[in-house]
Amino acid sequence: MQKPTLPKGTRDFGPEQMRKRQHILDTIRQTFQRFGFQPLETPAIEELSVLTGIYGEEGDKLLYKIRSNKSLRDQLSTDKIDKLDQAYDYWLPQKSELGLRYDLTVPFARYVVMNRNNLAFPFKRYQMQPVWRADRPQKGRYREFYQCDADVVGTDSLLCEAEIILMIHEVFKNLSITDFTLKMNNRKILTGIAELIGAPGQEGALSVAIDKLDKIGKDKVLDELRERGFSEDSIKNLDPLFYKETASSTLENWLNTSLTAREGVGELNEIIQLVKQLGLTDHSHIQIDGRLARGLSYYTGAIFEVKANGVSIGSVSGGGRYDNLTGAFGMPGLSGVGISFGVDRIYDVMDELNLFPASAGQGTQVLIVPFDAEARSVALPLLTRLRSVGIAAEAYPDQAKVKKMLDYANAKSIPFVVLIGSEEVQTGLLTLKNMVTGEQQKVAADALMQIVLA
Repeated sequence: MQKPTLPKGTRDFGPEQMRKRQHILDTIRQTFQRFGFQPLETPAIEELSVLTGIYGEEGDKLLYKIRSNKSLRDQLSTDKIDKLDQAYDYWLPQKSELGLRYDLTVPFARYVVMNRNNLAFPFKRYQMQPVWRADRPQKGRYREFYQCDADVVGTDSLLCEAEIILMIHEVFKNLSITDFTLKMNNRKILTGIAELIGAPGQEGALSVAIDKLDKIGKDKVLDELRERGFSEDSIKNLDPLFYKETASSTLENWLNTSLTAREGVGELNEIIQLVKQLGLTDHSHIQIDGRLARGLSYYTGAIFEVKANGVSIGSVSGGGRYDNLTGAFGMPGLSGVGISFGVDRIYDVMDELNLFPASAGQGTQVLIVPFDAEARSVALPLLTRLRSVGIAAEAYPDQAKVKKMLDYANAKSIPFVVLIGSEEVQTGLLTLKNMVTGEQQKVAADALMQIVLA
């Protein structure tokens, strides 16, 4: 008999974990909706031609490709088919034509192009679905994980970036994650840096290498740049990036000879001004960092990354501006910007910091225990009544010893149990047992509901 196992980088989520995950998803969904985003879903499988060549060299390596099979009979002439054993079918592996989605942004761009005549632009959508990456599993890094994305396409207004910053603050505030850092940069600044160090046009390779700075350190980043063809002079000219403060004023002074870089700095400053006008007075979480790169190659403007402080987990949110992602599908010039929240990493952060409210892991609030068939005539209407006012309730289905039923309540962390026997049927007063304190009292149905809802 084969022992059941899970593929590395994937996880099962039991009821308690799912309730906590649902708390995260509901919090993010409600924020997206308050900011005017509409829901969307796309298939888990995309044509490989849709996915490849967009994420960059590093991203393409992590695509899960689906090998399709084609019957040998489909490839043979009739006379050759007759020679095959008719009891079997023969299959030959074919070249991969499909892949599991790597993120939600590229499928979204594909959707926009295919439905452009039916959409009102600017188009704001949110999407909350799993994605897959053939990565090396480790803490905080999974092969299957959930992303919650919100994107706007059809406008290049920096107000969209400012609202993304507000959404990030609102989501983390409502999840009680109060100690976080929101880093910002602009790809135009990285383009200007490439020009300044004598490597114009190589900002893509530069971004991919710098994006690994926190993971592999400065020396290995420089080694990778050498492998990618950067000269020693260019690498030496890059040195100020590693030792200078990279706030907007410092970047502006360092890169003042690059028109592109100055434009990027100007956009960051404008975004901060818009954030202030939107009423965000506490900017302590926001940090402009010229070293922030984000490895995906389709970003062209502002980029974001959020990390929770005090935990050994990577970024929990990230995104940015892309000016021509739809161009890959025949619709050039449609600018967009988006943010993505990683549910699995947010869960790990909240679990490590013990931030989940007690209600997030709570399922059934009341277990009704009828002792016999007559007691059910009281229990079942009560069950329906509890549910009608929003109280999660269930009735124990079998006739069993009271201890077994109370053990069931304890195993599920149900805080209240209602015991109904012949006395309760006759008097109309229910026995309510608080499973946390052990207190037991006789109450009418109305009082029972008030106690549970308190």
